[in-house]
Amino acid sequence: MADGSGAVVIDVARAEGGAAGAVVGMLSSPAGAGAAEVVLSADDRFALVTLEISNSLAVFDLHKVLTTAFGPSDFVGTVPLGIAPVGLAVSPDGHWIYATSQSGRGEARASQRTGTLTAIDLRRAETRPADAVAAVVPAGCSPVRVITSADGKVLWVTARGSVAVFGFSATRLRAGPGHALVARVQAGEAPVGLALGDHGRRLIVADSNRFRAKGAASNLAIVDVAAALAGRPAFLGLIPTGAFPREMTVIPHTNPPLVTDYLSEQVQAVSLASAP
Repeated sequence: MADGSGAVVIDVARAEGGAAGAVVGMLSSPAGAGAAEVVLSADDRFALVTLEISNSLAVFDLHKVLTTAFGPSDFVGTVPLGIAPVGLAVSPDGHWIYATSQSGRGEARASQRTGTLTAIDLRRAETRPADAVAAVVPAGCSPVRVITSADGKVLWVTARGSVAVFGFSATRLRAGPGHALVARVQAGEAPVGLALGDHGRRLIVADSNRFRAKGAASNLAIVDVAAALAGRPAFLGLIPTGAFPREMTVIPHTNPPLVTDYLSEQVQAVSLASAP
């Protein structure tokens, strides 16, 4: 769980059983601040955390702390990112990490929110994090979340300030980001969380209405993935939510998508069977 300058490590079995000592320890990066999201490498050996205030991705040797002890040597280093990085996704093959930054480096004012999507070589991040960035592409205004398709070929990014969702070709991004953008779908107000459902055929987007724009509402937008990638009208309809739907996850083979309605202080289960 991302926290402070790194992440809190929790023993799941103890937490589920209500036992004492569920919190195992804390991963901490020197001078880091604003931990936002955390992901694990495919082999669970490394934990990687976006530091929104420090404009970087912190890399920790999780295997070392779980086999020895927590300490300064846990911290491997940082990957430089754009301004205010938040979203993270690991490619299905475990070779790449993708990160969103709400602004690019070198912008004169914070109001200039042309953000970026960064492709990071995961193996290099584990050994030489300062040299791990493989490619960077513009990703709209204030991009905040990123997910991958099941095959890893398409990256979906919510651009909160652009009121849109962008689709990028992962291969084109890594090879030469000039032609990486393959889809754009207009969303509702301030989109944040997103997930794929219906075996990847539908994209679910949390229109957070975070800033309570006049006349706007919070909801989930349902998008036809094939239509979006073909450049056709892709919006299918809306599902009502509580206030400020924010994070989203899909538990494979068991439950419907779960959405945190931040201001309503609730978790909402979404039935795609009745969705548009």
